[in-house]
Amino acid sequence: MADWLKQSPAAAREYVEGRRLDEVECIVPDIAGVARGKAMPASKFARQESFYLPNSIFLQTITGEWADNPQGAFTEPDMVCVPDFSTTSASPWTNDVTLQVIHDVFDQQGEPVPAAPRNVLRRIVGLYEARGWQPIVAPEMEFFLVARNIDPNQPIQPPMGRSGRRAAAKQAYSVSAVDEYGRVIDDIYDFAEAQGFEIDGILQEGGAGQVEINLAHGDPVHLADQIFFFKRMIREAALRHDCFATFMAKPIEGEPGSAMHIHHSVIDRASGANIFSDPQGAETPEFLHFIAGMQTHLPAAVALLAPYVNSYRRYVPDFAAPINLEWGRDNRTTGLRVPISGPEARRIENRLVGMDCNPYLGFAASLACGYLGLTEGKMPRAECLGDAYISEDELPTNLGDALDTMVDSQPMREVLGSGFVDVYDSVKRNEYKEFLQVISPWEREHLLLNV
Repeated sequence: MADWLKQSPAAAREYVEGRRLDEVECIVPDIAGVARGKAMPASKFARQESFYLPNSIFLQTITGEWADNPQGAFTEPDMVCVPDFSTTSASPWTNDVTLQVIHDVFDQQGEPVPAAPRNVLRRIVGLYEARGWQPIVAPEMEFFLVARNIDPNQPIQPPMGRSGRRAAAKQAYSVSAVDEYGRVIDDIYDFAEAQGFEIDGILQEGGAGQVEINLAHGDPVHLADQIFFFKRMIREAALRHDCFATFMAKPIEGEPGSAMHIHHSVIDRASGANIFSDPQGAETPEFLHFIAGMQTHLPAAVALLAPYVNSYRRYVPDFAAPINLEWGRDNRTTGLRVPISGPEARRIENRLVGMDCNPYLGFAASLACGYLGLTEGKMPRAECLGDAYISEDELPTNLGDALDTMVDSQPMREVLGSGFVDVYDSVKRNEYKEFLQVISPWEREHLLLNV
């Protein structure tokens, strides 16, 4: 066994045990959460400590175009990519024996590249650690299985189930509905086992072909890595069975959108205790400060939690997407929900996050808001005891406004890093400009002959 494999997780070593490892995929998550990098023969990977990629990968938009570099000339200097062997994972859908390894990126002076999403999340976790805290997250991933769509001009349709009928909507928590596309779910379980990932549960959500996968709580960077891997793995499982998996926030008109709800708690590193609960099990001031930070700063983080024009189609009333900054205990109409739990597991659920976000940036932005609340020491407004869906809008309702709010927020610049904020703004402005140049069917239908 190669020396580097001995530093890898047990699941990766077990996957290649007794077989010849053919290829290693060296990958870096970009701004959108797309895997960039290169594949190489395993024998070559074993002989080199790092490789290089141009820093322009963080200026590439979701359409493949290049945004303006806010830091100056577009010279594309190389970054040094260093493997994080703890992320080594199987690629069980490939024909040969392949492993994938996430790489960290540094400039040529050895400093972390500020625009790299994984570095941004590490920066936020570092702020907590400097205060003696350890942030803990637990994500819930919602996505749709849909029929193959090879013509973007055609609407998305639910997939065909084993019954020969298309998946039905409004079947939340139905076990039979999940069974309709059980072969895809079986492959997801098998792939996850080969990769050493723990699934806390799979259930049917309210949309037609909409599935939710819950992951166990843990370290934010580790779980962001898992979601990054999961998205690729789920797409591969769907393709095996003649359908697509999509993480768009709102893929099907008239159906609910897909969220990535994030549960947050904070541990005192010295004692191991949850700082949201006191020794008697009661809520602490820190618990309320964290909520207040989210209420204060989430508007400036929305551009990271809802990163595309489509994201804001999820933020509509009456589609199970809370579009408010209210908080409440066991109240799913609030944007900030406190689930039922014992004192040791007291946590806050951010229900505003879309599944289309980059998981590193979604975690970073949400944790940044809580961190600012902890350091500012403010108190939240009164708990919402009723239906928060009827609350007034407090959040940006389109990508342009969300970017304006983020760019103008000095606290978010300080915690996320101004260099990152400027790069992210440049990429998203470019995408928004491209979208505004496309004429939609709605415009042709209603404006062509009527205005």
